Amino acid sequence: MKAEQSIKADHSVKQDKPITRAAGHSVVEDITGLFVGCCFVSLGVFFLRQAGLLTGGTAGAALLLTHLSHLSFGTLFVLLNLPFFWLAWTRMGKDFTIKTFVCIVAVGAMTDALGLVLHFDYINVIYASVMGALMLGSGLLILFRHKASLGGFNIFALYMQDRFNIRAGNIQMLLDSAIVVASFFIISPWLLALSVLGAVITNIVLTFYHKPGRYTP
Repeated sequence: MKAEQSIKADHSVKQDKPITRAAGHSVVEDITGLFVGCCFVSLGVFFLRQAGLLTGGTAGAALLLTHLSHLSFGTLFVLLNLPFFWLAWTRMGKDFTIKTFVCIVAVGAMTDALGLVLHFDYINVIYASVMGALMLGSGLLILFRHKASLGGFNIFALYMQDRFNIRAGNIQMLLDSAIVVASFFIISPWLLALSVLGAVITNIVLTFYHKPGRYTP
């Protein structure tokens, strides 16, 4: 009888325990996550740039413009993202905008500085396309998870996902493919094909692993 009462008491205690939701990220977790995400993205862009490949979004536009101007990737990347900050500030919130601005500057600076610590005598273009795309996708996932992005099309894609429940990866894939195809007269058809492949891989990663409501911060 006592054993039965004890079991009931334990069961009652378990039922009375409140169901708690996962706490949001701490400041240290956000800083660490954003830093790691920026490292992944900058290394992915560096791989693509070393192989003469492009990608989508404002990063792809910045890579494209490095073929046509003397400005560095980092400078062009920041300048191209400036027009999108109004949308980020008005639609996505102050915290998102500040984090995104910091990440854009960090990725631009990191990518420009990687040449000082990393140099490739040879890199296979297929490997660069696949691995660069995977690093870009993984880095973006980390940034999205910490409520940030890399501006430009990322902001638009996240806005469309939050506003209309359309997956960010699908929007991003359409916009990125358009940017890469626009590079037809700048790079060879072979490099263009590999650039399209990389853009598709990046956005497949986003489509599969960044879904509305999957995470509860």
